[in-house]
Amino acid sequence: MLVGYSSSSSSEEDGEAGGEAEGAKNQSETTCRKCQEEDDGLPTRKKPKTEEESRKSRLPLPGCVLTMFPDEVDSQTEDSSLHGGRIRSFKHERGNWASYVYFPYHPEEEFGELLDGILSAACARGVVLTVQDEFHLSLSQTVVLRHHWIQPFTQSLKSSLTGCKRTFLGMEVSTGHAQMLDLIRAVDRTMTEFRLETFYKDPSFHVSLAWCVGDQTVQMEECMQELQSLVDDHEDGPFVLRLDCSELRCRTGNKTFRFALES
Repeated sequence: MLVGYSSSSSSEEDGEAGGEAEGAKNQSETTCRKCQEEDDGLPTRKKPKTEEESRKSRLPLPGCVLTMFPDEVDSQTEDSSLHGGRIRSFKHERGNWASYVYFPYHPEEEFGELLDGILSAACARGVVLTVQDEFHLSLSQTVVLRHHWIQPFTQSLKSSLTGCKRTFLGMEVSTGHAQMLDLIRAVDRTMTEFRLETFYKDPSFHVSLAWCVGDQTVQMEECMQELQSLVDDHEDGPFVLRLDCSELRCRTGNKTFRFALES
């Protein structure tokens, strides 16, 4: 930031002239002193390094360290075209870690066949869906953690989950609703401790299957009954999605923490 100072022209001129005279006098005294020291056989004093010289003499940082702290966020991380058109719910900033708590779901073969049928039926109605990269049941909202919060956050989460027992969840949800609410209350305690947003007041337990860009609610409602019939009329009876909830996970950035629940 540039800052302007006002002063009289006469004082500026006097200051410049006085500075030149003082500088000439100091130079003369320094030269005489140096000559005297050389005549006496004393070592010549070294001239102090300037700030520029000191900076140049420093050892350079290794490249691996420099890449840990980039000056700017890579513009590609904010390019929605690189993420299927999706836009971040909050701006990506250095040191901020998107985090959430969840149960993973590992699809069975018949689940994949059912999902293909659902996507084909939706596409026939003009709704092009993209399959999720992975499937999970969320037990928290996505929140932002600072890097130095991660260790105490996961430690608090581990303490909060002590005593929470495992169960199997049939996703309709037909069983396990009360146990899921117990887990959410445990997770919410940690969220509250770190002043983060807690889970929804009336949660709907579900596993997201696919997504699309834009508001396609009307089109989806038009074909919802057809999609539901694919689930209900499965060749082996109504398809029931089951989760093995023996291990709760917390993902923060590119790190995943696992918490085994008591059996």
